[in-house]
Amino acid sequence: MKDFINKLYRNHSLIYKGLLFICTTFLIVYLFPKSGKFKYNFEKGKPWQSESLQAPFDFAIKKTDKELVLEKKSISDNAVLYFDLDNSIKGKVSDAYEGVFKTTFSDTLPNYLSDKLFNTGKNIISELYSYGVLNENYDFPKDRSIVILDGREKIQEGFYSSLIKQNEVKSVIDDVLAKKGLSNFETKFVALFFDLVEPSLTYNKTFTDKVVQDDLSRISFTRGSVAKETLIVSKGEVVEGDKYQILKSLQSEYESQVWNEASYNWVLFAYTLLVALALLMLLLFLRKYRVEVFENNTKVTFIFFNISLMIFITTLVVNYDSKYIYIVPICILPLVFKAFFDARLGLFAHVLTVLLLGFIVPNSYEYMFLQIIAGIVTILTVSELYKRANLFISVGQITLIYIIAYFAFSVIHEGSVETLKWETFIWFVLCGLATLFVQPLIYAFEKLFGLVSDVSLLELSDTNTKLLKELSNKAPGTFHHSLNVANLAEASANEIGANAMLVRVGALYHDIGKMKNPTYYTENQSTGINPHDELSSKESARIITDHVINGIEIARKNNLPDRVIDFIRTHHGTSVVYYFYKQQQKDYPEENIDKIDFSYPGPKPFSKETAILMMCDSIEAASKSLKEPTSTKIEAFVENIINKQIEEGQFLNANITFKEIQSIKKVLKHKLANIYHLRIEYPE
Repeated sequence: MKDFINKLYRNHSLIYKGLLFICTTFLIVYLFPKSGKFKYNFEKGKPWQSESLQAPFDFAIKKTDKELVLEKKSISDNAVLYFDLDNSIKGKVSDAYEGVFKTTFSDTLPNYLSDKLFNTGKNIISELYSYGVLNENYDFPKDRSIVILDGREKIQEGFYSSLIKQNEVKSVIDDVLAKKGLSNFETKFVALFFDLVEPSLTYNKTFTDKVVQDDLSRISFTRGSVAKETLIVSKGEVVEGDKYQILKSLQSEYESQVWNEASYNWVLFAYTLLVALALLMLLLFLRKYRVEVFENNTKVTFIFFNISLMIFITTLVVNYDSKYIYIVPICILPLVFKAFFDARLGLFAHVLTVLLLGFIVPNSYEYMFLQIIAGIVTILTVSELYKRANLFISVGQITLIYIIAYFAFSVIHEGSVETLKWETFIWFVLCGLATLFVQPLIYAFEKLFGLVSDVSLLELSDTNTKLLKELSNKAPGTFHHSLNVANLAEASANEIGANAMLVRVGALYHDIGKMKNPTYYTENQSTGINPHDELSSKESARIITDHVINGIEIARKNNLPDRVIDFIRTHHGTSVVYYFYKQQQKDYPEENIDKIDFSYPGPKPFSKETAILMMCDSIEAASKSLKEPTSTKIEAFVENIINKQIEEGQFLNANITFKEIQSIKKVLKHKLANIYHLRIEYPE
């Protein structure tokens, strides 16, 4: 049992990765749609590439979105308008008319004319209220059908033109008077009816809208059907028009049909296999090409978390409304990975994520093409993310690529720009704005996962930080040495394409351990007194080598990132404190002296950046001993020191080539020549 527990403990890192792999796989599969996937790929306006297709089952042909929109518009535009009638108004107006008529017309009129005028007024009232007078003027077409309601009872039908608007009352009076030959009484009748006529009809918008909604709800989303084994499309036939819609209907029917339990389990199993395969490829990539990332469980968790997060957000958007799919800022993923790791890992993870998203998004080929191209542009254009202008420029380029690629796809599919969905361009712009959120997101990830990005490195490179100020006060010589090493290391890193910001920060902090005993290091000895004169060579060597351990302790106390602490650990590798080693041999020639007592604890540099720091640190420190430096002396000096480090195997664990080392030598020679202001050596 004890052996089993020990074995588990030794392999706890691999066990953790296995559990993370399984949990992430099931989480992603849980987010995926649990239906079959149509096995044929087709595009509008392109030839059918597969064998001739017959209907595998009976299915209905779905109407296109355009057809449904037109049908809904037709229903809304031609819907019957409902008006409520106030029945009491006509009687009220008639009663009032009898009283007003006597006061308006003189008693001196002949009886026959008075009766004719009175009856004409009655005719006007009948004409006005045959359908009714509207309470306000509505902007409806004249040919719209109307229904007049008395309560809930339909009492009359007609057209909107039959209803009398308030500004039409005068024309009705004129028409009736003209027919009766009484036009000379127009003024009196208009004055009589001006205050007499009241509206009797009110537009019942609530009831009209309810009827419209009922009609819209009864719209059929299909038109016709296709019987089983009917030939749908032949091989090589262009997919367009009705054939395209039939294929889309078949695809939709296939993917939405109800699956039995056995089918559901098989679909679930197949999704699990594909997702597991994609995530396994990511782990194998890390194991083969990014070992330091693979061995760090926090970093692996960070990568899996970001992939799962992007899939989760995209799934939410697709479930809400797939037309907003391009608002999701997928390009944040390669930006974040490039900020914390490197471009190659960022692109690899981005491509795998996009491939997984192809299962859940509509038009998967178009989506994957756009996102992969955008991811490549992101990786190629974004450099020095800590510079705000670079991020804005890169986001602008990404947005432009989205727009160009989408425009091209739309023209290919539709054959013209007339049907282009211009609002999609707005989604791309919003996506670009959302991508700018990467800066605060990187900060949050740094705090959450304890990682470090170039933005944090820029902050650490400020010489006014508390730790560097303390170094400059306690060990000014060491601080000046660190600044010189930082300049040499940064120039060397730029020459071979390494992370210049990282190596500069590493150089600034690599000797902070010397703050503990600053006077034991020659660069801080301003009084001429050397404390080593009173110590044995072995004790002096221990104090010198202890600055690495002390530096690590100070760095951890001040919460410096592990990537920076790596420079403190490795800047001397396993080299020997040669001066005191030789001094011990001189003092005790008969003893067999162990080199380990005079060696740094290591480890050796394990990256380009840490290897660069070792070279620059040794060159800068030793260059102080150069007497009357010349170009020849400097070249021999640089060659000897770096070649000795190569012979000792200090760079065996670093992924640095001989060609890159030669480039670094060239930079160091040039920099030292500038420091010592050398001129060309003229022949004697």
